[in-house]
This record gives sequence, C-alpha cells and structure tokens, in this order.
Amino acid sequence: MKKTDPPMVVTQTFQVSSVALWKAITEVKQMKQWFFENIKAFEPEVGFSTKFVVENEGKLFPHLWEITQVIPLKKIAYNWKYEGFAGDSFMTFEISEQEKGSILKLTHTVTQDFPSNIPEFTRESCMAGWDYFIRQRLKDYLNSLKG
Repeated sequence: MKKTDPPMVVTQTFQVSSVALWKAITEVKQMKQWFFENIKAFEPEVGFSTKFVVENEGKLFPHLWEITQVIPLKKIAYNWKYEGFAGDSFMTFEISEQEKGSILKLTHTVTQDFPSNIPEFTRESCMAGWDYFIRQRLKDYLNSLKG
C-alpha cells in the first residue's frame, strides 16, 4: 500500500438501522464477533488508542489504532498502523440512513508507504481483507442479529 495509491473504498448496504450498524462498528463486544476477536478494548472517543496483535501464517502484526474523529451514529475515523513496521494510514467508517436500512462507506487512506516486500501490505491483500470483513463477516453478523 502506497500513499500514491487512491484510497480504498468499500460501500455496503445493510438491512439494519444506523444505530445497530454503529454499535456493530464501535462496541468492542460486537467488533470481536465480526472484525478482530482479539481486540482488547475500543471506545468511540477521540484520542482513545488500542493495541492488539494479529497473527497470519506465523507472522505477527501488532495493530495500533487511535481514534481521530467521532460523529455519533454517522462517522468514526482512526489512525491505523503496525508497531515495528513502516507505514501509516487512516480508516473512516461513514454511516448513512436509507429507507430500509443503512449504508456503510469505508475509506482507507494511506499516508505513509507500507513495506512492499510483505504480502499482507499489498493493496490487493488489503482490498480482499476489506471485502471479507465488510461484505461477508459484518453482513453475516448483522443478519444473525435479525434472526
């Protein structure tokens, strides 16, 4: 992922209220169900930071997040980087209400290049990850709440 790349954007419609969607992306208990099960803490408050480690094929990736913007039920943004690795980025989740549900728009903007020799840091890997988390895991999780 390079800062010269355009931001990665994933937009998905969900058949739930904006309140339910907001809770799914900001309450740690719910985030563990669809996002990263090892998130230790998360508070939708500007300045809140958290660290948790994700392992992939024997490699450890210490995630560092810091909340930079919160508009309750509408938008949350945070700085996302990895301890011990070059690279820096910002994530924004924006929620909009529609007649029969809500829309989530995720935007991932790279502000400092990530290492190009690590497969997990390629743009293709990142986009595949966002498609998986938003279009599959979050969608399945929210659908399970309705049943």
